[in-house]
Parts: sequence; C-alpha cells; structure tokens
Amino acid sequence: MKTAYINGKIYTITHGFCEAFVVDDTKFSYVGKSDEALRKADEVIDLQGQFVTCGFNDSHMHLLGYGHTLEMINLAKCTDSMAHLKEAVKAYIQEKNWSSGVFLRGRGWNNDYFSDTQRFLNRYDLDEVSLDIPLVLTRACGHVCVVNTKALEILGIDKTTSQVEGGHFDVDEMGEPLGIFRENAMSLIYNPISKVSVADLKRMIQSACEKLNSYGITSCQTDDFTNFNVDFRDVIEAYKALEKEGRLSVKVNQQCQLPTMALLSDFVENGYHQLKTNLYKNGPLKLLGDGSLGARTAFLSYPYADDEKAQGISCFSQSQLDELISYAHQHNMPVAVHCIGDGMMKMVVESYRKVLANQPNNLRHGIVHCQITDEELLQAFEALHLHAYIQPIFLDYDITMVEKRLGHEKAQKTYAFKTLYRIEASGGSDCPVELPNVMQGIQCAVTRKTLHGTGPFVVSEALSVEEALNLFTLKGAYASLEEKEKGSIEVGKAADFVILTGNPFKVNPMDLGKIEVKETYMNGQQVYACSHKNQ
Repeated sequence: MKTAYINGKIYTITHGFCEAFVVDDTKFSYVGKSDEALRKADEVIDLQGQFVTCGFNDSHMHLLGYGHTLEMINLAKCTDSMAHLKEAVKAYIQEKNWSSGVFLRGRGWNNDYFSDTQRFLNRYDLDEVSLDIPLVLTRACGHVCVVNTKALEILGIDKTTSQVEGGHFDVDEMGEPLGIFRENAMSLIYNPISKVSVADLKRMIQSACEKLNSYGITSCQTDDFTNFNVDFRDVIEAYKALEKEGRLSVKVNQQCQLPTMALLSDFVENGYHQLKTNLYKNGPLKLLGDGSLGARTAFLSYPYADDEKAQGISCFSQSQLDELISYAHQHNMPVAVHCIGDGMMKMVVESYRKVLANQPNNLRHGIVHCQITDEELLQAFEALHLHAYIQPIFLDYDITMVEKRLGHEKAQKTYAFKTLYRIEASGGSDCPVELPNVMQGIQCAVTRKTLHGTGPFVVSEALSVEEALNLFTLKGAYASLEEKEKGSIEVGKAADFVILTGNPFKVNPMDLGKIEVKETYMNGQQVYACSHKNQ
C-alpha cells in the first residue's frame, strides 16, 4: 500500500520545505508536489496545511530509567520547599497504604529550588516522614540519592561501611552515614533493592516508549545497562522480545555502559558490540565520567566558586579511561563518555588524543553533556572532531545556578552549543533528568533562556530554529552512524515523521515549547495520536 500525504507544510530537514510525500510500506518513496504524489499512491491523507517534519531523535537519555521513574513517586512537582516534599511523601504513603519494610522510591527533588533551605535532604529529614518504611529519594540529576534510617538498617550500612571508589557517602562527625549517597556510592543502595525480571524490564520499556512517542520521538540513544542490578543480556533480551511481539515503538540505539574491562571484554568477545536488529542496535561504549553540576559532583579543574572544598568526583583514573577507550577503539566500537565538568572532559580528551593520533574520528567518538567547556576544550573538540551529545533543555535549570557554581568569567564559555554544533553535535534530554519534550529543548536552544524567560545566557551560542530541528533529527542519526537510514524526509529513508500543532518557523521563539505533537509515525505506522495534552 502506497499512501500519499498531501497539502502539508513539510520540513524535510535536508531540502527545505515541500508539500507532499508518499510512504511505501516503511519508507519514503516520493517527496515533492501534491499532484505528483497523488499519481503515485493508492491511499491519500490530506494534511490540510499542517506542519510535518522528521520523527525526533533524542541522542542521550535513559529509556529504561524513565520507565522505572514512571512507577515511582514523582517529586518534581513538589520541589519548591523541603517541607512540601516531606508532606507530599507522607501523603503518598497514606494514599497508597504503603507497607512497612517495603522500599518506597521517588525521584525529582532539587534542593536549589527549595525556598526554606537549599541544603541536601538527609536521613533525619526522611525519618520525619517515616521510621518504618525504607525511603530512597533520588535527586533530579540522578547523581545523588538520600535514604532514611530504616533503609540504612535494612541494607546494613553504618560507620563500618567502606567508601566506594568513584563515589562518596556523607558522614557526620562520629562517622555515621548521613543518608546522602553520591555517584558510585549509590550502588550501595540501588544494587540490593533493584532486582527485576525480564518481564519487569519489558513493562518499563514499553511504558517509556509510549511516552516518548507522545513527544514525537521515533528514535533514541539510551543508557540502560546499569539501571538495575541485572546482566546486560537481560536488557537486550527485553528489547528483542518487545520487538518480536510488535510492542517496541521507538528505534533504540544502546549506549552500552560497561564500566570495567571485565564487562567490556565479555561484551565484545561475545559479539554484542555488533548486534543490530530492525529496531534495536548496540551502539557506543558509554562511560560515566563524573557527576552533575547541580550536585557539585561534576569534576572541575578548579574548586567550585560556591564551595571551595568541592571539586567534584572523577569516576575513573586516567589509566582506566585510557584502557577502556583504547580497547573499544581497537574493536571498532564507538565511545561516548559522560563529562559535565571541564576536569573530566580534559581527561577524556587526552584518552581520545591517544587513540586518534594521526587518524580521523571515523567511529564518531564523543562526549555526552559537554557543559563546562573552555577555549582549550573547544579547540580540542574541533581538532579531534568529537561528537557532542548536548541537552539544550538543561539551560532551563542551569542558567539559575551556573554562575554561582563557577563564577561569572568561567561561566561565559559554558554550554557552547552553537560552537559545538558547528563542529558536530546532536540533541537529547538526559530523560528522566528532564522530560523528553523535544519542543521545549528546541525552545531553550533557540532562546538561551529558561522556559519562563529568565536570561538570555551567552546569547552568541543560540541556535536557529533550523539548526535546532536538525539537532534533534539528522544530527541524532549521524551520532549513531545511521544518517543514511533515517533523520530526514528523503526518498529511501525510513518513514519516521511527526505532525505538530504549530509551525516552529512562524511562532514566537518563547512559544516553541507550547507546540504539541498531534501524531507520530515510525516506519510509516502511527504510534501516537493526541487525545489530550502531555502531562
């Protein structure tokens, strides 16, 4: 069946605007004029002037983590004060009639938004919520979690517990844990309580995919292997099973977090780095280099301006990075390393210099986030032609605190999205750190303001609407070496497209995030139709 979509305002990404296209099974077979499309089709859909563009690609997120978060208590809506957060968790416990001794998990709190205090929660704050129910509340950034005394008792964590390499848990003057766990130390909490089945993984993946479709996302690049204390094979099995059952509605490129040589060599020696199905592909080696700026765990080359005792956390030594990146490169496996702080980024750049000496970056090795840059790092990006996986939506929060963390002068070279775009970059959300709302990400990329209008921040690094749409479509496909298969509305490419409620080129830039998704199509099949506004 050949279906013609006519009379649209269709932005192709690569060749400007057209008014029609034809979908033959799963691919675009014609792109151009309505009258010609009519002659080539068996079925006709009149777009009636609606704006259509390529399906969106979120180039870095945590799809499985998003699905898991959808099953937690959502703390993002009660982050205005610590007191409000406590009352919200108490109300949730009462409403759900939560059982004593059963772990209750939540995510989304952000102390920087608290009006009553801006410190982290600790065990004693959560003890005020419950002494019987073990609580695990994860900060919005995902790099810090806080637990109450009951959780510490059940998990056997006390003053005799050793610190974890690449992480840290806070203690009081007596050496007793305060319930605050940062970076790799969160494994002390998560590993014992994160035992799930393949059926659980499938359920969470499917619910997350449905939400992604509602934001127009047809492709994503996701970091899933370390969400739970499971073998990476179980995660792969869950995806493959959903695809076989016809229940996988997003094309998934796995950013394979394999933080040790034992895991990485096992993965490669068994051929998993070459695994690709129609909808699922194992992509780059993903390494979590440091933490987040909000939590002051991003590894800087200097102390934080608002806490001179803090410089962040480096999750790897230089020799560890060199070994892992070199091994992946030798086996033709791309690498993508989470780096927010400039200190971590400089270490990773050094590793890339070693493997890319006198050769092009054909594997498209890159860095995820790339937030705290300086002139030296931007020059290194260009010299090595590294791919930057950036998240414009981060500006919505980070504008409010980046100068506090770094000082005014250093902040002026950060979030250098225009510079990185000119080298090579793609756009994502880091969901569930932020919602995977692509249009809101595009708004922040274009305006360099928060969604409510604070700013602009370093306006010279703003993108045009055209560049921002490219960032979330073709550039995402390029990041996963799939630009010949998808990422634009062109003959022979996958028929992934989205119908929007407005034209991004015509609205006020501050209204870009208000544009909603009406319909989403993957491989020519409708995977989402709007019946109500996104929540």
